[in-house]
Amino acid sequence: MTLFLVMMGYIVYFHLMKSDDFIRSPYNQRQDSLADRIERGMILDRNGRVLAETVTGKGKKEYRKYPYGDMFAHVVGYTAKGKTGIESIENSALLTSNAFFLEKFQNELKNEKNAGDNVVTTLDVNIQAAAYDALGSSKGAVVAIEPNTGKIIAMVSKPDFDPNTISEDWEELNEDDSGVLVNRATQGQYAPGSTFKVVTTLEFMRQESGYASYSYKCDGKIKAGSNTIHCYGGKVHGKVDLTDSLAYSCNTSFCNIGSELEIDSFRKTAKELLFDSKLPSQLPYNQSKFALDRHAGTAERMMTAMGQGQTQVSPYHMALITSAIANGGTLMKPYLVDSITNHTGTIVSKNRPDKYKELMTSKEAAKLKKYMESVTDYGTASVLSDAGYTTAGKTGTAEYSSDKGKDHSWFIGIANVDNPDLVVSVVIEASDGTAKAVNVAKEVFDAYY
Repeated sequence: MTLFLVMMGYIVYFHLMKSDDFIRSPYNQRQDSLADRIERGMILDRNGRVLAETVTGKGKKEYRKYPYGDMFAHVVGYTAKGKTGIESIENSALLTSNAFFLEKFQNELKNEKNAGDNVVTTLDVNIQAAAYDALGSSKGAVVAIEPNTGKIIAMVSKPDFDPNTISEDWEELNEDDSGVLVNRATQGQYAPGSTFKVVTTLEFMRQESGYASYSYKCDGKIKAGSNTIHCYGGKVHGKVDLTDSLAYSCNTSFCNIGSELEIDSFRKTAKELLFDSKLPSQLPYNQSKFALDRHAGTAERMMTAMGQGQTQVSPYHMALITSAIANGGTLMKPYLVDSITNHTGTIVSKNRPDKYKELMTSKEAAKLKKYMESVTDYGTASVLSDAGYTTAGKTGTAEYSSDKGKDHSWFIGIANVDNPDLVVSVVIEASDGTAKAVNVAKEVFDAYY
């Protein structure tokens, strides 16, 4: 009887919690049999512009067409050579028809296919195009999210490919050593550079009740064990408080802070911010890593506090942290699909904004946002100071090579600070100094407004 109850309990659990995962799995070959009776539906942006559609060619052969080519390659995905992106996660919906029953009956009599349902995404062609163009020929990624809803407005990854010719280019793409098929937005793993100083600031606020009166004299360098850490570009910032430390991205000040932080508490804060944890994402992703432990020496503590060391994070994850800061500490569950409609536009199902988790208190979020305003007001992201909208953010330069000039450029930012509209996270690999992530973010913000 116990075994029977356990089995029945698991069947109910599977049906309620796991069945959709199996139905939607790209390895479920039964899904493809639906294509014999249903024409795969369209994928649309939030304004109804077609991102993917089924076209009939010579000999009534169907193929998938992607009007914007490379621009949405990673997030929308493809259906040839397996399925990726939204094409994969909404495969079941695209091969389901909620057409009027008389229409379906007539199609059955004529031995014609029924029209599959359409997936209306949260993506915006204009914002995606701005991010895509601003990134140019650089490798990297851009993620844009509405912090108060969790809607993902744009997701760009470069290098990219043309999903219209994926079959013809498959062998070449697989031999490419640049990781062209990898969605760098969710699967990329980078040292966060100085964007991580936002996390360090939060931990310092939690550990040090007198953080508001913090003061440090920056001489441009600091000893870290047998090594010497310099402020970026060898700058000497002089006397700085916590606001100036973040605004100028003062490495030595944050090394000073990091050397005194209690590591177990730091790890707990990182965990609360979803490091070494599952992320809310329907797309494949890699977990971010916070490697600092209680055995770490002073140098490793300092390096971690300033965003170097062994810490690894994706642009998507940094967008989630920034969204929580923008939204009073609460992270809304991010999503890519606004609704499912039948082929005439009648709504079949619709997603609503939903709270995911509180990453910090509203007081902490407000204070961090205020600190981040100084970065765009007079600090390292002052290129945004004269924008026609208010901003807050944090720049970052992540060293990954001993070669000079081989640094990743980072930026996380918030637009319309008092009532945030958009959060942007940008990384540019091997930036040469002229290709700066903050400039990419500005293009995205400008396009949004």
